[in-house]
Amino acid sequence: MDLKALQYFIAVYEQKSLTKAAKTCFVAQPSISSAILQLEQSLNTTLFSRHPRGVMPLMSANQLYPLAKQLLGQADAVKNLFSQTKQHIEFKLGVTRGLGVQRMSALLKDFTAISDDLALSLVAPNQDCNARIITTDELSPQEQHIKLWQESYLLALPYNHILALKPSIQMTDLDQLTFISRAPCGAGDALTQLCITKQINLDIRAKIRTIDYALGLVSAGLGAALVPAYPEVLEKKDIVFKPIEGFDFQRQVVFAYDKSTPTLKPFIEIVKRHR
Repeated sequence: MDLKALQYFIAVYEQKSLTKAAKTCFVAQPSISSAILQLEQSLNTTLFSRHPRGVMPLMSANQLYPLAKQLLGQADAVKNLFSQTKQHIEFKLGVTRGLGVQRMSALLKDFTAISDDLALSLVAPNQDCNARIITTDELSPQEQHIKLWQESYLLALPYNHILALKPSIQMTDLDQLTFISRAPCGAGDALTQLCITKQINLDIRAKIRTIDYALGLVSAGLGAALVPAYPEVLEKKDIVFKPIEGFDFQRQVVFAYDKSTPTLKPFIEIVKRHR
């Protein structure tokens, strides 16, 4: 069985689209279509039903998928067995805190698939690195950048908090509000300054660093927190998220790099797909 055809099959199965699968595999769509057709003919079955928005896996595809993943994994293991001494290309990627595990995992998975010779290392954004995924306020003057994600900030509240009943939060509602502060956080600093200007006093009960920890404390009912509104955060079922009227702080997450850094083109192409 053709391993390349299985690779294309997996891409179509996961993307639910021939077009998206072609982009993921860096090939033309006819190559994907031809491989799927040949695979269907060799297995004497139909794997996908076609519709205007993409494809839908059939039962046969659901049965083949885990076996295809296993076969490709074993093929990679065999290849790696005889390439232990191969010289790897190290690429250090600086990553700032609080970007979301799910979307970063998806992005890093595509990065590591660029080449078998690539050794991707994650480091703090202030360390020596080949490129960085950071917010715009962390950019240095010499860096080029590509916009990746943009999100506003919302007030996270315990689901049973009295303010959770309001459609939006006024600045006056924050006075004496039990609050969980994060640092460093540009949005938190901006909110603090705005509160000082309006003579509003937050009742800060905790000072922490990570978004996950802040959400954990909110969920436990220990206070409210200001958090970026990306999908992984908004999926929390036991927390209510509300906009603050008069406070419109946005953060822009970017892929930053020095244009003199070599071998960046495949990384840039992947970043553009994940925007």
